[in-house]
Amino acid sequence: MNNPNAPGAPSPGLAFILGLIPGVGAIYNAQYAKGLIHVVIFGLLISMANADSVGDMQPLFGMLAPAWVFYMAFEAYHTAKNRAEGRAVEEFSSVLPVRSDGPPVGPAVMIGLGVIFLLNNLGVLRFSQIFKFWPIALIGMGIYMLLERTRGGNTPEVGREQ
Repeated sequence: MNNPNAPGAPSPGLAFILGLIPGVGAIYNAQYAKGLIHVVIFGLLISMANADSVGDMQPLFGMLAPAWVFYMAFEAYHTAKNRAEGRAVEEFSSVLPVRSDGPPVGPAVMIGLGVIFLLNNLGVLRFSQIFKFWPIALIGMGIYMLLERTRGGNTPEVGREQ
């Protein structure tokens, strides 16, 4: 049975509260690079919400900023809980499980966002044109989650002691 009070483990409740401050929850969990990334992403979302170049998409970025804050809080809670239960936690662990044998979703998203920002900077496409199709990302994530759920034999065993 896992020890819920592992010595030196961060408090999940405190991690959640500190996670509401961009980067601080990750730093509390000793994930310094992740904390820096959290701050940068939050800053980009705020910047995009205030940028005139995104046109009609300002409200979308405005909604993504508080969603990102809550993600950081839940992620900090999840990481602290895993540490308190004695599980090993990597620097870039996440609420969503990252598998090395699955499709490279993270890098694909980063490349896609980079292409979108580059096309906007070059004046080839404007954000208002590109972001008309943002629901495609939701469809893609839904298909990915459905495929992961229906894939047999890869579900973790619950209650298994190590």
